[in-house]
Amino acid sequence: MNAGVFLLPFTPNISSLHKRKNSTYCKKLFGSDFKTESRFRFLTPKHEFGVILRNLRVRVDVKSDSYDVADSVVPDPIKISERLSEVSVVSEDGLESEISWLDKFPKRWLIVVLCFSAFLLCNMDRVNMSIAILPMSAEFNWSPTTVGLIQSSFFWGYLLTQVAGGIWADTIGGKAVLGFAVIWWSIATALTPVAAKLGLPYLLVVRAFMGIGEGVAMPAMNNILSKWVPVSERSRSLALVYSGMYLGSVTGLAFSPFLIHKFGWPSVFYSFGSLGTVWFAIWLSKAHSSPLEDPQLRPEEKKFIAGSSTTMEPVKQIPWKLILSKGPVWALIASHFCHNWGTFILLTWMPTYYHQVLKFNLTESGLLCVLPWLTMAVSANVGGWIADTLVSKGVSVTTVRKIMQSIGFLGPAFFLTQLSHVDSPAMAVLCMSCSQGTDAFSQSGLYSNHQDIGPRYAGVLLGLSNTAGVLAGVFGTAATGYILQHGQIVFLVVGYIDKSLYLYLFGKRFFWNKIFQISPLLLSLFDKSGSWDDVFKVSVGLYLVGTVIWNLFSTGEKILD
Repeated sequence: MNAGVFLLPFTPNISSLHKRKNSTYCKKLFGSDFKTESRFRFLTPKHEFGVILRNLRVRVDVKSDSYDVADSVVPDPIKISERLSEVSVVSEDGLESEISWLDKFPKRWLIVVLCFSAFLLCNMDRVNMSIAILPMSAEFNWSPTTVGLIQSSFFWGYLLTQVAGGIWADTIGGKAVLGFAVIWWSIATALTPVAAKLGLPYLLVVRAFMGIGEGVAMPAMNNILSKWVPVSERSRSLALVYSGMYLGSVTGLAFSPFLIHKFGWPSVFYSFGSLGTVWFAIWLSKAHSSPLEDPQLRPEEKKFIAGSSTTMEPVKQIPWKLILSKGPVWALIASHFCHNWGTFILLTWMPTYYHQVLKFNLTESGLLCVLPWLTMAVSANVGGWIADTLVSKGVSVTTVRKIMQSIGFLGPAFFLTQLSHVDSPAMAVLCMSCSQGTDAFSQSGLYSNHQDIGPRYAGVLLGLSNTAGVLAGVFGTAATGYILQHGQIVFLVVGYIDKSLYLYLFGKRFFWNKIFQISPLLLSLFDKSGSWDDVFKVSVGLYLVGTVIWNLFSTGEKILD
């Protein structure tokens, strides 16, 4: 059979010429190198043979026993060798080398990586204030209470958009919501120096606006991944995305001191804020809210995702009464509150703790704050791999979630209690790192549970539970400044609530005779000094309460259709 392959400025569909399944062999007629017969395919810059780029049409002029295309219907051809920049003819053996690695990369994991990078930027923009606040407070003469107010103002906006972000993502899709979030908080970040120089009220408003943008990001991400990622890859994908937050903290804490010393504290906000525009451009061109909306998704990957993930269609109406009637939903909400109290305190106050207690300078505080977050990034992915492995081996999702979250509660509780006993800065940093490292197992615990119990409403569920988590951040961050300045009042109230919960759950006899024997730390909650030990004791108490609630009332089974 003789065949000539030509590129024409106009040509109809070529798929009808290839009804044989890769059985067409053509004698290559384009030079001395084309002497032997070889099976071939067409490649365009983005597609394999049979998928033609817009405005690029191809025709094959074939004369053989199987195909007879009359000369009269074939216009004057342009040899393919003249257009090799647009279309290549390659042998089967060379096909793999011609396909870019990006085309081979699973699209669902490209979505995960883009979400990872969004959360990298999220925490870079969030933690830069915890470093910049040191020279800013010196320049503007802010008291610890004012610093606590500034740190907590972020959570005012963050709190308002949790549930709204979940509803928005579940009804219109996560792509638009997450894209809006990143560009919004990036602009707010860049405006921070201007607001600070205008006055404290302006700074509080801008920080709250930044919180509005970051508040919708987590529900939007949860919505997207619930549609793109199958159950067998859920823990790993979420762990990777949340490790972006931790690496964002690492990046922000590592580079902020350098930028401050080199260019002044405003440079941190200008440089970090500008990165969001780059991410936004990539997101618009590559992302889709669900596999059904992606025209370039390979059929085999679409089939794989559709067979093991949630319904792709947007939710038309949120069944609030049904959601709020479920005990595991309330367990998720309460546990999220207990978890985030300690996490957000460390996120916002750790550099100050290193500076005031461990006597590190600004650069040392920033660099040493990197270690706990770097530990979290590694631990989150290790925990995700362990969780998915256990599920694949037949361990129930409920058991896996309880194991992982118990580590995420009890690990930080233990290591925070050791801070009052260490006698060197190095050991204090080690305790902080171990505390945060075990905390990261929560990504395979409560943070994966929203998609377990109600995958169609994953955005709304995360919005609900993270609202409680944000309240913990608001109260915990502000209370820390108040405890450090004024002492026991806030501390005693939280300690009383903590003890009352234990009394309610276990009874008076167990409460007094067992809890205090197990943890003498709880008895010391009635100390009346305002110190960092007091701050950590409150966090420990809430970690223990969260452990009890989670193991009694949570589930990994689907309870919402």
